[in-house]
Amino acid sequence: MEHMDEVREELRQPALDLHALIPDVMKGYAALSGAAFAEGELSSGVKEMMALVIAVTRECDGCIVAHARGCARAGVTRQQVAEAMGVAVAMNGGPGTVWGPRALRSFDEAIAARKA
Repeated sequence: MEHMDEVREELRQPALDLHALIPDVMKGYAALSGAAFAEGELSSGVKEMMALVIAVTRECDGCIVAHARGCARAGVTRQQVAEAMGVAVAMNGGPGTVWGPRALRSFDEAIAARKA
């Protein structure tokens, strides 16, 4: 996986193009996502970590970037992300040992970008 900004840049225009072609679907997805990640009995930070673990398991670099940034925005700590990656390794085996560190690096980049 490339670094966070490279992944975001690579996906930006294709996402805009797809959004222009199927705006109702994309608006529906955005509404679903907003509802799913809203504060509730589970904090948005916990939900973002759950999504990050799923992203690692699915080996989705764009999802990893999005949810690493979501974790950073939600105030999740580096240790919390690391422990969540432990769950990804436990549930996903060897691929988790590859994609988990990528997720941690993406989280570190998101934190650094927030401080800049």
